Amino acid sequence: MRENKIRYLLIIMIFAAIILLAIPTGIWSKKNVQDLQKRHDSRLTPIIMIPGSSASVNRFDALVRTINERTQTNHSLLKVKVMNDGTIQYSGAVKSGDLEPFIVVGFENNRDGYNNIRSQAKMFNRAFRQLKLRYDFNNFRGIGHSNGGLIYTAFLENYYKNDNVKITRLMTIGSPYNFAETRNRPTQMLQDFIKNRKNLPENLIMYSVAGTQNYVADGLVPVSSVEAGKFIYQGQVKHYTQITVTGRLAQHSALPQNTEVLSLIERYILK
Repeated sequence: MRENKIRYLLIIMIFAAIILLAIPTGIWSKKNVQDLQKRHDSRLTPIIMIPGSSASVNRFDALVRTINERTQTNHSLLKVKVMNDGTIQYSGAVKSGDLEPFIVVGFENNRDGYNNIRSQAKMFNRAFRQLKLRYDFNNFRGIGHSNGGLIYTAFLENYYKNDNVKITRLMTIGSPYNFAETRNRPTQMLQDFIKNRKNLPENLIMYSVAGTQNYVADGLVPVSSVEAGKFIYQGQVKHYTQITVTGRLAQHSALPQNTEVLSLIERYILK
């Protein structure tokens, strides 16, 4: 008789433990489903921009200001700086009701070189994950100027997971996919990009913009280096388009203010 009581008591304790464990699991599951549903229903489509080497989070101020004037809209401008110790600093804000804000992600380590680009891609991934949690968007579009396009490529190939947040369009501007190499000799970076191209999102629409003052270079980056992007993206993503702009403000550092580049952003990146 006593053994039966002990047995019943043990059964009751086991059921109680199961119930107690199930309650927090159920709460977590419900919250997780709610978060996923909120992200699924989100209408927010941020334009996330990465500046080139030696550039700060202020790099695109003139671009955003000019686009707002030209389109008579008021896109927000949020600036995100990733520090070397992993902390992230925010300035500006995403305004209520703005479905297409500009978000600039820059780095304390903004130096040139392939090792730094790989480090910056890892830093960008850290900021991207935090932005997803903050703003619950389910899709975004990207712009990378100069090395910013290389950072985007390294991010897409090594960190991006095409799951519940999709990059739909990417525009790189004056990005030297083969650095300063002018001959048909791929750098280690280009070789790695080509080797890992299978990780690029297949539904991505990609635009690679080159500037030229003399049909050879934009004053810093050889046109052939920008065109090397085709070996990475063409045939791997949904659409790849190479565009060359010339004339006034076609110099490398001036490309983000080039009127033709601004028109391309309005036509292909903004809704």
